[in-house]
Amino acid sequence: MNAQREPFATSEYYRGGGEVRETADGTGIEITASLTATMRVTVTSGVFGPDNPTLLDVYGPRGRCVAVVDAVVDRHYGAALRAYFAHHGIGLTVMVCPATESDKTLRTVERILDFLGVNHCNVARDEPILVVGGGVISDTAGLATALLHRRTPYVMLATSVVAAVDAGPSPRTCVNGDQFKNSIGAYHPPVLTVVDSGLFATLDDRHLRHGMAEIVKMAAVDELRLFELLEEHGERLLATRFGSTGGDAALRKTGDEVLHRSLLSYLRHEGTNAYEIYQDRPHAYGHTWSPGFERRAGLLHGHAVAVDMALSTTLAELVGWLPAADRERIHALNRRLGLAVYDPVLERSDIILAGQEAMRSKRGGRALWAPVPRGRIGAVGYLEDVPAELLAEAVELNRVRAAALPDGGRGTGSRLDPTTGVS
Repeated sequence: MNAQREPFATSEYYRGGGEVRETADGTGIEITASLTATMRVTVTSGVFGPDNPTLLDVYGPRGRCVAVVDAVVDRHYGAALRAYFAHHGIGLTVMVCPATESDKTLRTVERILDFLGVNHCNVARDEPILVVGGGVISDTAGLATALLHRRTPYVMLATSVVAAVDAGPSPRTCVNGDQFKNSIGAYHPPVLTVVDSGLFATLDDRHLRHGMAEIVKMAAVDELRLFELLEEHGERLLATRFGSTGGDAALRKTGDEVLHRSLLSYLRHEGTNAYEIYQDRPHAYGHTWSPGFERRAGLLHGHAVAVDMALSTTLAELVGWLPAADRERIHALNRRLGLAVYDPVLERSDIILAGQEAMRSKRGGRALWAPVPRGRIGAVGYLEDVPAELLAEAVELNRVRAAALPDGGRGTGSRLDPTTGVS
């Protein structure tokens, strides 16, 4: 992991360049500057086993590790984490941090910064922080490292499906703001993301299920083979937590293939567009309207994404971009995985249209660029605009379809705990 550092470079993980030139008339100066970040993702097994070198390779040469750990994850894996570093003689300092959706605030970021800063750990600008947990800790601690010294590297050890295939390797670090979910943040990808599906063994069904939506989204708009794997094995992967609590070696291998394919699909687009310079982003499928209604509806993130996927897919059908059979196939997969496909919040046109305009602004203001399946499953197109009348027609179609389902399309365990905000 430790690359040769250039003379006087601030960090081994970042490179820069550019050009400074005078204007032709000699009255001005033009500057171009570039940042190159080196990132890696690895799928491993037994990450806390003493013979696993993944974390040792990063922190062994440094002699210490400063870690921010999700409080729930610490109860399950804190002892193993501490034992690993003790075995290798590496000093470990841990901040145990609550990480529910209600903790996704600037106040949490401030507390993490206080822990990392000069009054406590005094982390150096090139010292990679270890972040351990799911999507919320990935977002909040990631934002803290983006602010510390203006850019401090971090390693993300993902313990949930959402973190493993989406929030963990994502360059978007963020907290919730008044405008919509995740509206305050910075682009700051981890230098290393570690995925070990064995850590899924302690996930409850709700967290496991809603994480599957982030895999479905990539399959539906980017890789048909991944979609087929989910159709064939998705329910068994759910039941066995990707083979970590049951099944056999073959199922565990299939689970790792699903994770690898989902990550590769995501990073093919996100990896080289880490600062969201461009909006042709397939992985934003399911994330056009959901940021505007997720918290209002009290939905777990993955279920909100699945409701958005159902709406987006119906829009693709209505504009003639997707056969009805493929729309139904995507719908059926989400249903089999227990994901929501409809919520009455969609009937609040004021919320949905306001969210649409907020997303248009976030994506540059010139167009909506809503990704939807186009032509077939595994391919993508972008709706430049969605008129209010077309959106209302898609909502009504989905409402009628959901009304015919035993649960009204609500899915299994789709709601946040209203007393804790646990996601």
